[in-house]
Amino acid sequence: MMDAGRHPNIELLTYSEVEEVSGYIGKFQVKVRKKARHVNAELCTECGLCQEKCPQKTIPSEFDQGMGKRSAIYVPFPQAIPRVPVIDTERCTYFLTQKCRVCEKLCPAGAIDFEQEDETLELEVGAVIVATGFAQFRAEELPQYNRSLSPDIIDGLQFERLSSTTGPTEGEILTSEGVPPKRVAIIHCVGARDEHSNVYCSRVCCMYALKHAHLVRDKTDAEVYEFYMDIRASGKGYEEFYTRVQEEDVYFVRGRAAEVTVLEDGQLMVLAEDTILGKPVSAKVDMVVLGSAMVPQGDSGQVASTFGIGRSEDGFFLEAHPKLRPVETNTDGVFLAGACQSPRDVPDTVAHADAAAGRCLSLLSRGEVTISPTVAVVDERLCSACRVCIDLCPYTAISFISQDGSGTARINEALCKGCGTCVAACPAAAIKARHFTDGQIYAEIVGLLHGSEHEVAEVTG
Repeated sequence: MMDAGRHPNIELLTYSEVEEVSGYIGKFQVKVRKKARHVNAELCTECGLCQEKCPQKTIPSEFDQGMGKRSAIYVPFPQAIPRVPVIDTERCTYFLTQKCRVCEKLCPAGAIDFEQEDETLELEVGAVIVATGFAQFRAEELPQYNRSLSPDIIDGLQFERLSSTTGPTEGEILTSEGVPPKRVAIIHCVGARDEHSNVYCSRVCCMYALKHAHLVRDKTDAEVYEFYMDIRASGKGYEEFYTRVQEEDVYFVRGRAAEVTVLEDGQLMVLAEDTILGKPVSAKVDMVVLGSAMVPQGDSGQVASTFGIGRSEDGFFLEAHPKLRPVETNTDGVFLAGACQSPRDVPDTVAHADAAAGRCLSLLSRGEVTISPTVAVVDERLCSACRVCIDLCPYTAISFISQDGSGTARINEALCKGCGTCVAACPAAAIKARHFTDGQIYAEIVGLLHGSEHEVAEVTG
């Protein structure tokens, strides 16, 4: 990220959102809203004094998954590029009461700007790579784990922050009472491989659950129990790491945890069935770590609509072909990278992103592209301007052109994929599929039947 920020040919638009995309391959028009930080990025020296002196420091930190606190002016995460802070206008005392302005008074560079407003940028680009990542499954949706009843029932990301040296406990693994746990349970497949949540496997859960067990054993003397269905360690060196964790005296219980209950003394009880022993088992622990699944981002539907790309049944973005075109979409010039397309671990994500970048560069270096000739075309003499086709087109390839007090539909051949939806739906029969007309199909059928009759005549004659 730091290298990208320093590259002369890369412009980073951080703290920004894509609002609108139009155009086609080689000529996309993208409208980006650059949100107001209320800090002038060109003047800010990233000294951190504003965060240190801000009197409002009791806001739960999103990066620390609510386990730490942040100030009203803050850097969203430690590795942010650039490290320019943002003012949380919903929590800042000045924006709420028109008082305070401590950060403005103490900023040595005079970078604080309470009057700063959102800025809209309009860009013209040749190709787009969508790399929006994933979200974590909310374990609160599965009531058997009683996620909200105890602060010691945490998810995988919370454990990551708990074990990080930059986290709220500076890397110490502690319970909500501030003491190291004596017994820890790690539950696999929370929200995955389950008909009540997501039927797919998230691929990464087994390995990060094993990593968590390793970290607990490395940093504490706690006993660790892994409740799993089966271990899927298919990556390079993964099986060896699984064997290593087994040798660290971690107890593996083959069976999905059925329930987590909170006892009267605050401890946690995990109930499960050991499918190897063939009987119910239970474990009384101080901390439960839920290995939550990877799911699509909450706004993936909106993103798919904005960029004209499809989604598979599980909600992830849909590639053009799973084997032959795994980084392309059905919209030419729009590519996918990483876990927005399906659950992936870090090596797979890097390889997928490299492939997307390579396809994008290959496209732009050619200077021109070849499109399929089988596209829809409108006979403007027959078009009744009903606009039915515009709403139905899955590729947003049809626009309405006003003329002479009325208008007509017009198809952008660079966007059209020849799916035939508009051809079938047009009530005036004004749209035809070029090189795939009814007359051509009828001629093929006649030719086929004629050839069959000739062959039959030869055999029977």
